[in-house]
Amino acid sequence: MLAINKSLKIDSVSNFQIIDITSEIVAILNEINKDKKIQNGMVNVFTKHSTSAIVINENERGLLNDFEKVLKDMVKEKDNYKHDFIDNNAASHIRAFLLGSSETIPIADGRLDLGTWQSVFFIELDGPRTNRTVDLTFIGE
Repeated sequence: MLAINKSLKIDSVSNFQIIDITSEIVAILNEINKDKKIQNGMVNVFTKHSTSAIVINENERGLLNDFEKVLKDMVKEKDNYKHDFIDNNAASHIRAFLLGSSETIPIADGRLDLGTWQSVFFIELDGPRTNRTVDLTFIGE
């Protein structure tokens, strides 16, 4: 069993942004696998920020717009949140609670074993920000 840790740095340009990071994860896995190190196993994708999230879904513009609308409808931007008295970003934290900070993806035959329409997304909930860190932990054989 082998474990390899890598990370991505992500910059966002707006307060709410959905960033497809699938190709970056694939590129890192391909680099790791130049020597066939991890052919079968998994990768855990984890955001180190409490106002961001990691999700897996389809990369279709209408769906992504719908996702943003529903999330903003569910959690109002301002609602007399207690945390707003500290940082004025309670809605971002609450949305992150709902979405989650990580996803685990199987690796089969040296490739991410995602479904046909699935992509991995970093969701910025409190941007714009620079140097957001996403940790990748590849585990397998």
